[in-house]
Amino acid sequence: MSNQISTPLRRVSILAIDRVFASTLMQAKDFFHLASLRYGKQQGLGLTPAFETRLVSPDGQSVRSFSDVIMPVDGGLEDADIIVLPAFWDDFDALCTRYPQVLPWLRQQHARGAVLCGEATGVFWLAEAGLLDGKEATTYWRFFNAFSERFPNVQLNQDKHLTDADNLYCAGGTTSACDLYIYLIERFCGANIAQAVARDILYEVQRSYAPGRIGFGGQKLHQDVIILQIQHWLEEHFADKFRFEDVAREHGMSIRNFMRRFQTATGDKPLHYLQRLRIETAKGLLSGSRKSIKTISYEVGYDDASFFARLFRQHTELSPNQYRQQFQQAA
Repeated sequence: MSNQISTPLRRVSILAIDRVFASTLMQAKDFFHLASLRYGKQQGLGLTPAFETRLVSPDGQSVRSFSDVIMPVDGGLEDADIIVLPAFWDDFDALCTRYPQVLPWLRQQHARGAVLCGEATGVFWLAEAGLLDGKEATTYWRFFNAFSERFPNVQLNQDKHLTDADNLYCAGGTTSACDLYIYLIERFCGANIAQAVARDILYEVQRSYAPGRIGFGGQKLHQDVIILQIQHWLEEHFADKFRFEDVAREHGMSIRNFMRRFQTATGDKPLHYLQRLRIETAKGLLSGSRKSIKTISYEVGYDDASFFARLFRQHTELSPNQYRQQFQQAA
């Protein structure tokens, strides 16, 4: 669950290469550095950052950005808990030849449990490393054709702005990267820090899409095809009125067999999984719209707003109003 803090965050590494978009490089730096300062203050460290946020390059040397700015870095490729791969503008084959260290580094870091994030063209690094084979991914819309041709084994989802699978996150562009960083800050530092960072740094970001739900991709990395079909069905019908007994029967299972298979495959009981889908959707609506709590409750599948509020607090340790207030500046 996203409200639970993961293992302690020690280092975020942001990859700097020639022809990187400096704005995407520094956006990641600013988000995580601010989170580190706020998290440090919460832990009683004063103005000392709680974790490192470092710009790294394959050879530890400065790079020249797309806009011809010399970007100094903090060091070379290293172990990290989160790795961010910003967008770039260059021939990707040329970059792979110029920087042969990157792909083995990404494979090694993922194997040791690091979270890897690609933004727009940065996603190409994850796919080239073979880490996205058989998994869902997205990228910036202009590169859909080139990406799908180059990486036919990756499940490119052109309808999503954010995807996640097995600690591999893809953001289609700048705004969706903002949502991803806030999600990861919440995952590693807690909801209060994430909401404070969003309030401090997002200003008036206007989305052309609903932020949607992330954090479920890892629960689809199993071999039970029927359960996977049911997961996809739940994502489309989570707000509907239905009984799990009927879902089980329609897929040729008894309710008991369904409950067992679902938990074995996903690690979650079906009801808890459904609740999380609804709560994650509600979080996006609370932070990204002015809809009333009652309306949001109804839109995610709960007729009783009081019940929804209690359930929301169980999952996030905040009421819906508190969650919204910490994301939105007072008028």
